[in-house]
Amino acid sequence: MSRPVDTVIAAAALFLGERITTSSGLREHHSHGQDTQTPVMPDAVAFLETSEEAGKLLALCHAHGVPVVPYGTGTSLEGHVTPVRGGISVDMSRMTAVLEVNQADMDCRVQPGLTHRSLNAHLRDQGLFFPVDPGADASLGGMCATRASGTNAVRYGTMRENVMGLTVALADGRIIKTGGRVRKSSTGYDLTRLFVGSEGTLGIITEIQLRLHGIPEAMSAAVCQFERLDEAVETVIAIMQAGIPVARMELLDDVQMGACIAYSKLEGYAALPTLFFEFHGTPAGVKEQAGLAEEIAAGFEARGFQWATDPDARTKLWRARHDAYWACLALKPGHQGIATDAIVPISRLAEAVMGAQEDIRASGLTAPIVGHVGDGNFHTVILVPPEPGGLERAWELDKKIVARALALGGSCSGEHGVGIGKREFLELEHGAETLAVMRSVKAALDPKGILNPGKMFLN
Repeated sequence: MSRPVDTVIAAAALFLGERITTSSGLREHHSHGQDTQTPVMPDAVAFLETSEEAGKLLALCHAHGVPVVPYGTGTSLEGHVTPVRGGISVDMSRMTAVLEVNQADMDCRVQPGLTHRSLNAHLRDQGLFFPVDPGADASLGGMCATRASGTNAVRYGTMRENVMGLTVALADGRIIKTGGRVRKSSTGYDLTRLFVGSEGTLGIITEIQLRLHGIPEAMSAAVCQFERLDEAVETVIAIMQAGIPVARMELLDDVQMGACIAYSKLEGYAALPTLFFEFHGTPAGVKEQAGLAEEIAAGFEARGFQWATDPDARTKLWRARHDAYWACLALKPGHQGIATDAIVPISRLAEAVMGAQEDIRASGLTAPIVGHVGDGNFHTVILVPPEPGGLERAWELDKKIVARALALGGSCSGEHGVGIGKREFLELEHGAETLAVMRSVKAALDPKGILNPGKMFLN
């Protein structure tokens, strides 16, 4: 007897041709992201090229009750792309077009498979850039789905603030448009914000309208090192409370800084608690911002600012920051990494970070600390020993760090999302009634539960 998924594969082949495949190699590639969740093979992989194809495929899957899991670049850290119930992995990597750029209005429309670095390469000659920059070269559709942010979020915001509208294929195959090109609107429900952060559980994003920004006239980066981690954290809090509009402010503890020095060949720095800064604006504005930040840092016994003003030096510095995860893995070859993603109100940052450091010491594990501390978000990359009980010890440490963040009024995830890895914390953070409302929204838009099942909710 033919399975429902076999019926869908055969019907989808009529309009996708060889772009729907049961190749074991491609299915294995789409069985996981960059996480420690158990891989699960999809029954097939479909490579889409248009919104219409997404609608047709979803209508088929809806009719036959076949699960659908969107897949961008596979850089998810919480199991979002793992097809835990099989079905069709929908690969968006062929949908990479820049559909339009409106230079005067500083916005653009793109397909979801385009990566943020590719978009910025396209925009560079027009004096514009898109500021949201997670460490990986993630697809913009995946960044929408997880409400991603990155090093620039402290000044430019997250995907939530930079997505103006969407085209979405719903579970039953209907295609809708949300939002638009205007900078504000008071009409109807804000469906754009509903789908941004929905992790593929409410629809598949097929087009994105993005807010762009002008490339600043002047940009300057600096590195500031401290003898103690608490001094670096208190500097961050003081700078934010002073209202200095830093573009980037990143914290690396001594372990993380040592890893970055070794992996990215950073010269002239010590393995000490470190802040990376970047300032944007006019030459005079950048000079003033940097001077104020340096003055505050000096009050917390900083070693002074080391400047990276030319583009090559600045690029090398931020590349090292973006490669921090790989630097951590290089510290302990053969270990896996679990990246925690806690975020707290800025006034509670010192308690959260220093508490995490104490938990790491008590665990006996290696777990460098790195984070976008300008908005209270920090990561610990817990290196999982390849030995019996190693993964359990790592998850125990993760739970302690998250529990402290929640107790301080924070969240279990500032940017990675829920996926599989953070499901158990959702009710603790939001409460049972709020979770029930989320479930009702899911049931209304996806009554058969075919869209990325097994994610966000425990059952």
